Formats: sequence, structure tokens, C-alpha cells
Amino acid sequence: MKSKQTLFLITLFIGLLAMNDVVAQYGYGSPYGYGRYGRGRSYVPQAGPVESQKEETPPTAEELVDEQMPSITEAIDLDPFEQAVVRTSLVTSVQQRIELQILGLEPLKMKEEVEKIKRRQDAELKAGLPEDKFEAFMELQENQFKAKKKKKKKNKG
Repeated sequence: MKSKQTLFLITLFIGLLAMNDVVAQYGYGSPYGYGRYGRGRSYVPQAGPVESQKEETPPTAEELVDEQMPSITEAIDLDPFEQAVVRTSLVTSVQQRIELQILGLEPLKMKEEVEKIKRRQDAELKAGLPEDKFEAFMELQENQFKAKKKKKKKNKG
């Protein structure tokens, strides 16, 4: 009796293993379609665009600041030393804000930390820039770094 049960269990186990091969061979339960032929899909793997498979890395603080620096320099008319002061301060501030986002603090704590970063940045810029350029930078910052477009007056004559 024991040998018949053992033989039955071994046969059942081997049958289950073989079933997996049958399903894989004929496409039953295939994620590419139904039935034997997979609804006309090719079984040859398709080579898709490689770039879309890569995860896009978020821009770094330096990249974000480098995008904004030309418009800031043009709007405030910064010399190379002043550009270095503004760039360094902005890179530090943006990096700290990115780190805060990664930490995912609660909203109230996040707001406090962002205010601390802003106060530190403003103090650095006030120390490194002349008063008129500092004020111009603060105004530019309030406008989200969008330089004012000069309107051309039409001469009616």
C-alpha cells in the first residue's frame, strides 16, 4: 500500500513539473495573448528604445542653478565675482531644499526649514552683493526669476 501511495505522489509531482513545460511551449496563460498562437504576436523579443528604459535622474542643484544663471545675470547685470557669489549661494540653497524633499518632513516642519534656508541665502547675498543688485535680485526672486520684458513704445506721428 505504501509503495502505491509513494508511486502516485512521485507521478503527480512529475506531472505538475511537466505541465509547466507544456504551458510554456504552447502559450497557454501567456501574457502576450490567448490561446496557442498568442493572437498573432511574434515570440521573438523586440528591441525597444534603450533610452526610455533608463530611469531619468532628477537634475542636480548645479544643473538647476546653471539654467537660471543666464537670466539672473542678464536681469541684474552681474559681474563675474557677483555671479560666483549668487551661484554659490543658490546652489547651496537648492541642494538643501532637495535634501528636505527627500526627507519628506511634515508640512509645518518643512516650511520652517525652507524659511531658515531662505534667510541664510538672503544674508549671504546681502553680504556679497551691492545694495541695489541685492534689491533687484530679491524683486526678481519674487517674480520667480522671470525678467521683466521691456515694452516698446509706439510713436504715433
